[in-house]
This record gives sequence, structure tokens and C-alpha cells, in this order.
Amino acid sequence: MRLGIDLGGTKTEIIALADDGRELLRQRIATPQGDYMATVMAIAGLVENTEATLGQRGSVGIGIPGAESLATGLIKNANSTCLIGKPLKRDLQALLQREIRLANDANCFALSEAVDGAAQDADIVFGIILGTGVGGGIVIHRQALTGANAIAGEWGHNPLPLPAGDDLPLPPCYCGRTGCIEAYLSGPALAADHLRHTGQSLSAADIDDRATRGDPACEASLRRYEDRLGRALAGVINLIDPQVIVIGGGLSNMQRLYRNLPDACRPHVFSDVFTTKFMPPAHGDSSGVRGAAWLWN
Repeated sequence: MRLGIDLGGTKTEIIALADDGRELLRQRIATPQGDYMATVMAIAGLVENTEATLGQRGSVGIGIPGAESLATGLIKNANSTCLIGKPLKRDLQALLQREIRLANDANCFALSEAVDGAAQDADIVFGIILGTGVGGGIVIHRQALTGANAIAGEWGHNPLPLPAGDDLPLPPCYCGRTGCIEAYLSGPALAADHLRHTGQSLSAADIDDRATRGDPACEASLRRYEDRLGRALAGVINLIDPQVIVIGGGLSNMQRLYRNLPDACRPHVFSDVFTTKFMPPAHGDSSGVRGAAWLWN
């Protein structure tokens, strides 16, 4: 039995998977806000309760909104700031009396879709999250790539390629840099771009809905968005050449992306043919927690 945990800023979810990937149990609780030790105890409690309910012991994988430093074993780059600088893996291993595996939540998303999701027949998969932030994960032959610095797939904090015209001035990013891909392609960034051009304060979902109904200003905002996304993803394609790119997060619900991204990427891809597929996630918002379980595969 594989247990996966998706540790989020507001909710923490556990899933139990049989060896063939069947879901045996799922439970979700509120994440203790800003309290590291309460978070650790909540995770341990979910594992213990699940194992007691199912009457068996499982491997434990955890997806987190950050990464474990390979130098110190402490958590870094976490949106849930109470985790930063804490030995999460060590503390949980002590409580649960077994080895656990940690990975960035975007890596877990990509792994889930590569193992038994939208990209299950692909050797190289790039999974991206387009939501409040922008993240990514790389899976090669059903193994999530961590990298020498535990940042493999973190394309959201690369600079947007070829900024010009409407891309300028470079927008600030929360990370302290300017011009990051995340500062252009997150949901809030799309809304901010539309506001700058139109004076209308609309959510990304509302922009998509109005564009579908023929609003020219919303259509123009989405065309700018798709052009930027195409440039950003072309850089990834030129580096790792994935067969499939799976798009998750709230903006993955924009069906036009799957039609329009091939043409947006193609001019920037260094190849005479372009066959990379763009897919929505087969497991939706369950991919993160399933991927955490598949860290043991």
C-alpha cells in the first residue's frame, strides 16, 4: 500500500493506493495555519488513522509547497512559510518510524500524470501548474527529477524569453527578481495584465468566459497570455524535449490553451517537426496527492 499526502497552505489530504493504483481511502483536513509542530502532528495523525482504518502499513510520500535542501535537509522555497528552515522529513520519520519521501508538489503532479494519467505512455513528461503561482516538474521514465540543487522543473522563476512591447516594463516578482515567468503567467498576473490594458478588474476565469462569448478585449488579453506561455514553454521543449506537457492549476480549465499552444510554441522550437502534446490532467486536482503516493514506485 502506498500513502500519499498533499500538504497545502489551507488543506492537507491523504490518499491510500493499492499496488495497482486503485484508491482505497482518501481524507482531507484543514492545515494548521502557521504552526509547524501542529502540521507535523496532523500529518502523522492522518497516516496513523489511515493505517488503522485499512489494517495495513504503507509507504509514505509527501508533496510540499517547497523543496528539501540537499545540503541541510531543511525546507526551502516554501509558500507555507512555517515550514522554511524546518527538518520536516527528519521529524516525520521519527514520529512514523520509517523512511518517507518528500517532493515538491509540482513534481508530484507531474509524476501522477506520468505514471497513470494523461501522459502514462510518455518517456519524458513536463507537468506545469498555472494557478496562483507557476510551477513545474520533470518526470523521466516514471521517475521525478530532483536535480543537483533540488530545483529541477522550477521554470516559473526563469525570465520570460524575448520580452518586448506589451511585456515591458518587466513586472516585479515576489521572489525579488523582475520579469519572472510567474509574474506573467500566474492567474493573478493574467488578471493584472487585463486590468492594465482595459481598466477592468476581472478574474482569469471571467476573462476566459468573456473571450469565449466574443469580448474583444478579453480575447486580446488571452492572446498575449498564450504568446508568452508559448515562448516560455518553447524554452523547456528545447531543453528536455518532452513528448507530453500536462497543464494543471486553475488556468488548465481554459480549453483554448490545448488548441492554441502548439502554434504559440512552434516558432521558438529548434526543430523541423513539432509533436509535443499538451494535455489536461487525467486526475484533476487529485494529481498532487496521487503523485506523492507514487514517489514509491
